[in-house]
Amino acid sequence: MHASALRETISVKGESFQLLHVKLRATARVFHSVSYCADNRLVIQDKLAGLVPGLQRPLTDQTGPFVYGCYVSSPVLDRSVRPERNAFDLPDEPSELVQSDVAWQDIRDAVREHAAKHLANELVEVKQRARERVHSYIAHKAPRYKPIEDRLTSLEVDIDPEISDRDLELMLHRQLAELERELLSTGHEVMVPKVGESEEEYQQRIQDYLKAAEDLKKSDLANYVAHRRVVLDLLELALQKEDTGKYAREDVVHKLIMPMRATSKDIPADGSNLWLLDERLAFHDYLASDKPITAMPITSATDTKEPDLLALNVFDNPVLVAEGPSLPLASIVVIEIKRPMRNDAATSEKDDPIEQVLGYLDRVRKGHVKTTTGRPIPASAEIPGFCYVVCDITPSVEARCRVHDLTRTSDGMGYFAYKRNYGAYVEVISFDRLVNAAKQRNRAFFDKLGLPTR
Repeated sequence: MHASALRETISVKGESFQLLHVKLRATARVFHSVSYCADNRLVIQDKLAGLVPGLQRPLTDQTGPFVYGCYVSSPVLDRSVRPERNAFDLPDEPSELVQSDVAWQDIRDAVREHAAKHLANELVEVKQRARERVHSYIAHKAPRYKPIEDRLTSLEVDIDPEISDRDLELMLHRQLAELERELLSTGHEVMVPKVGESEEEYQQRIQDYLKAAEDLKKSDLANYVAHRRVVLDLLELALQKEDTGKYAREDVVHKLIMPMRATSKDIPADGSNLWLLDERLAFHDYLASDKPITAMPITSATDTKEPDLLALNVFDNPVLVAEGPSLPLASIVVIEIKRPMRNDAATSEKDDPIEQVLGYLDRVRKGHVKTTTGRPIPASAEIPGFCYVVCDITPSVEARCRVHDLTRTSDGMGYFAYKRNYGAYVEVISFDRLVNAAKQRNRAFFDKLGLPTR
């Protein structure tokens, strides 16, 4: 301990303070501290963790691990110590009236600054490990924070290199929320020039604001893309055989794509993952999941059949382009999801998934399709239909595809055809094809964020 001790004298507002920097090695103490003394006796001890970045754990030098202790003494402290020897009679903050008086804030700021300088060499490695920890977590688990990573470094946020993922996520979220708060506050002032501000200064302030806003918007986009990566990972896990030797029930896969027994009015715009099937499904006039046809406001049908997913998309005519009804064209999308590796497809609508989707489509059309506000859609019987069956291409499913004269896709993982009698495009999509296609559509976004694409 004595070999590692170093004395230093500093001046704070004209008052002299003696600092004794000590590296404590043979001690049970686990925190770095500053001890304020009077008449050679301890009065107050402050923990340095949180005040100097990098001091959450013991440090290491060429001799080994140590805990830092700084002992502060001064004639000012000797004079101002209370008789109980548990505090000092000093003002907490500097006075605007008497600038020469030493306050606790002045002393603590000066001691903290010199403690950080004394430990600069040891803190370099700690800060580097902290930056690597944050970078690794953001790169592999939380890419939404990438746009603000440089800001965290510039702010020298105190991060423990061994921090848990949970605590690191909470810390990053707090920092992002603080940046958003600052941006909102700045946004109310940025458009008003300050008194005495030059045009160049004003333009620079606007540019700084716009750059910060751009970074935060990128963070929102990164979070959205990362969510897609997680959904794809969950879907791949759901398609794998479980320890029991069985595959996941179809409702597990269904919920990943769209919550069950819900409509587009029940969930927010980002509450479903219909992009797995088709990005265009995000733009729908009405969407129902696992609801009886009779309960759908877009049709007057009395049938109680329940398609897994049914969507109606209405297109308005551009003004002065065509005469006639204002809603001449729409599309109906029917999606049926089957349990992974199900191999019991057979003749009859009950067991044939292709007949099922075509039957759902036919019932909806016969129910006189309307908009969600109850307005009739002209020529609803001729509305284009798109029917999707999502399942594994097992031998029984493959046999039904041949019966319906569907064409096999070039990769062998699906079938498709246009059924003229129904006015509908039918596609049977294997789960593997669904995942692969979704990955390919999003690969560019994943690559930009550094997310692995298996």
